[in-house]
Amino acid sequence: MQFLDPALEQYAALCSEAEPAHLRALAEETRTASTQPQMLSGHLQGRFLSLMSRLLHPTCILDIGTFTGYSALCMAEGLAPGGLLHTIDVDTRHASLVDRYVRQAGMHQRIHQHLAPAVDVIPRIAGTFDLVFIDADKQNYCNYFDRVIERVRPGGLIIADNVLWSGKVLDASVDDAETRGLVAYARKVQQDTRVTNLLLPLRDGLLVSRRT
Repeated sequence: MQFLDPALEQYAALCSEAEPAHLRALAEETRTASTQPQMLSGHLQGRFLSLMSRLLHPTCILDIGTFTGYSALCMAEGLAPGGLLHTIDVDTRHASLVDRYVRQAGMHQRIHQHLAPAVDVIPRIAGTFDLVFIDADKQNYCNYFDRVIERVRPGGLIIADNVLWSGKVLDASVDDAETRGLVAYARKVQQDTRVTNLLLPLRDGLLVSRRT
C-alpha cells in the first residue's frame, strides 16, 4: 500500500539529506539481487534512522533484522567513538553482501553481524542499549521488546518498523500471526509506563518508544 503520493514522497526525498553513495549502491543491488526488495528501509526512512542515531550519539545499537544491512549502516553513522552496532539475522543468504558494504563504508570494526536467533544473541551482548531497531519476524515483536526494555538506558529509543503493515492492522478480516503480532505490539508499548510513544506514518509505519 502506498500511503503517500509518489510525487510528494519524491519531494520529501529532495528536501532531505541526500542518500550516501554507498547506500544508494546497496539499495540498487538489493533491488536486483533480492526477492523481497520491499524490505529495504530506503532513503527517507534511512535518513530518519541516521538522524535519530546522531541525536543519541549511541555507544551501543541493537539492530534486530539485518536483511541487506541498509538500516544498520544508517544507524552506525551516529555511533560515538568506540561505539558498536550489533545486527542480528537468521537468514544467511545476504551475509556476504552485508559484509561487503560494511567494509566499503569503513564500518567493519564497528558493526558486528550475528547469524543466529535474536533471543539467543541478545543475552550475550554486554551492557545497555542506546538505540534498538526491531525489524524482524513480526509475531515476535513483543518478545523482543520484553528482552530489551530493561536494558535500554533512560532516554534511549526502541524503534519498531512496519507497524502499519500496509493498513492490515485496521482490517478486521485479516487474521494472520504477523498482523496479530504487530497489533499486539502497538497495544503493549502504549500500555507500558516505562516508555512514551509516537507512531510515525513514515513508509510502513515506525513506532518510536522512548525509555523514561
